[in-house]
Formats: sequence, structure tokens, C-alpha cells
Amino acid sequence: MEKKYHVLILGASYGSLLATKLLMAGHDATLVCRKQTAELIRREGTRVRIQVKGREGWVEIDSRATPGKLDALAPEQVDPARYDLVCLAMQEPQYSAAGVRELMQSVAAARVPCMSIMNMPPLPYLARIPGLDAKGLGDAYLEAGLWEGFDPGLMTLCSPDPQAFRPPDEPPNVLQVGLPTNFKVAQFANAAHNTMLAQLDADITAARWTVDGEPLDIPVKLKLHASLFVPLAKWAMLLTGNYRCVLDDTVQPIQQAVHADLEQSRKVYAWVSDLCCSLGASPDDMVAFDKYASAAMGLLKPSSAARALAAGAEHVERIDLLIKLVAAQKGLHSDSVNATVARVDAWLARNRQAATARAS
Repeated sequence: MEKKYHVLILGASYGSLLATKLLMAGHDATLVCRKQTAELIRREGTRVRIQVKGREGWVEIDSRATPGKLDALAPEQVDPARYDLVCLAMQEPQYSAAGVRELMQSVAAARVPCMSIMNMPPLPYLARIPGLDAKGLGDAYLEAGLWEGFDPGLMTLCSPDPQAFRPPDEPPNVLQVGLPTNFKVAQFANAAHNTMLAQLDADITAARWTVDGEPLDIPVKLKLHASLFVPLAKWAMLLTGNYRCVLDDTVQPIQQAVHADLEQSRKVYAWVSDLCCSLGASPDDMVAFDKYASAAMGLLKPSSAARALAAGAEHVERIDLLIKLVAAQKGLHSDSVNATVARVDAWLARNRQAATARAS
């Protein structure tokens, strides 16, 4: 190993998947989470369950048995300057929570390179895309001002393509991977930071996990790409599947959202992909619709955003609104995307009204 890196990951649910891959490769990771969860993780570590081609059942990776060391801290316990890389693995509205907001300000002030694995790209990353007015996209964020202290050159985006969830009957240090695809990360503006990403890519690729004496190649890699637009390939998937899970009065599985009307899904997917190409993406940066539609056959639950709305959430990530605003800057619009935005708006309005009624 050329260098051992110390990586801070904000978010212990989805973030524990990336942490596990780093730990397997011999690097150290610290998860930022609620105090009670941090105590559990420090005491018992994390478990990530994943399926490996050619093997029956789940392979469970226990962080306590990895070469790298795992730690967990509450937000107020963190000194960002101690880390080589900060990964943002929460959903966008969560960064405005008390304690997390202050930590984000400390991260920006420490000028540590940041890699987001949110669906919602941070505004400083969008500022790196030529011709895009990032300041004009703030309405899609719960708190656009939160990102003002970050240097765009120190921010990159990693497409969170792997699908994972906490099993409802398990403690919060357990994560199960439903779709073991790769994290695809764009380069930083700085060559030294890209050297770090290239080493993490290579180390994760080379890592193995031994079960019954057999070294296994565990899926979900970190793949470094030169193009700023490779992580934006997720946009077409989100607008075709995740946000179309949201119906007027109920929610549906991603599989149904995509396959109930496959031709309409194909049209939405193509429109979002074309929008990304209008920003400067190459068609090669995008994922073919048929490949996505095939993967969606196995996504039998509503998306996290849809489940949150159904559970009464007053804030969710607004990728749907962001894409509408980006398209408007290019003089483009989609009736389907506009209808999706209107449905999400309506759910949020109902949920906020219900919360106000409960509080009065």
C-alpha cells in the first residue's frame, strides 16, 4: 500500500458500505452518526451483507475483522482536519440538522477534499460544470447557504449506484446490499487529490474477503473517471424510477414505476440523458436504458424518497426539482418531469400541513 488514508464519512447507514470497502482495502474510516449509534458501532462494529456471484446466500463482512480500523463519532466530536478525505453519505436535508450543520462549516473551513455519495449533487460540484448557474439552482436545496463556504475545486461527486438498506428487524449497524453495482467518482480539480482517489480505486479493486479459506472478490468497487458527467448518469435513473414511485395518493416499487409503461419510461430516461449531454456529457458517460431497465426488475421496493414521503417526511432530496431547474436554464422542459415535481410538491405540502395540525 502506497499510503494509508483516513476517511471521514458523514452518515453511518449507506456510508457503512463505502466504509467497509475502504476497511477491506486497509484504510481507516470514521462514521459520523447519532451518539447512540456511534456507541453501538464502536462496541460491535458494522455488518454489511452482500451477495457474491457463484455463492448461495449472503456474505457478511464484519468490520472488526478487516485490515482497516473503523471508528464512529457524533458530529460534535469530529475534527475534520485530521482526515485525508471527507465523504458525504447522508441525504441532502440531513446536513441542516443541529450539529451536522456546524460540522459542515468546519469541513469547509478545514479545506479537506470532499467526495459526495448523495443522490443530490452538492452545489459546489455543480459550480464546476461550465455554463451552469449553480446559484440559480438553490431552490432545490433545503438550505442552499450551507454550501457557500465550500471550494468547488475541493468537491467531487460519486454516483451512489449501489442499492442498500437497513433491514427493519436488525440493529442500525447492519446494512444489506440489494444491487451491488459500483460507485463511479469524477475527478477532483487537484492532481494530488486524484492520486488519492486512484489509489483508493486500485486498493479496493485488489482487496479480498476470505470465507472458509476462499478469498472472495466482493462486488461494489470505487471507479475513478475523468469526466465530470459520469456521476450524472444516475439522474436519468432517479427520474425514471425513484421519483416516479410517487403517485398521487400512494407509492409504488421502482420496478413497477419503470415497467408499468416501459415506453414512457424510455422517453423520460432519454430526455434526462439528453439534458446531461446538453451540459457537456458524452453519450458514453450515460448508462443505456435497457441496462437500467433490467436492473430495475430486481428493485421491488419504493425508493427511499417515496418511502419517506409515505411516512410523513416534510423534507426529501429534490433531484426532481433540481433537474427541472437545470433544464429551464437550457430552455428545456418535460411534461412528465413537471408532473413528477408537482406530485412531490403535493405530498410535501400535505405532510407539512399534517405536522402543523399535530403540533397545534
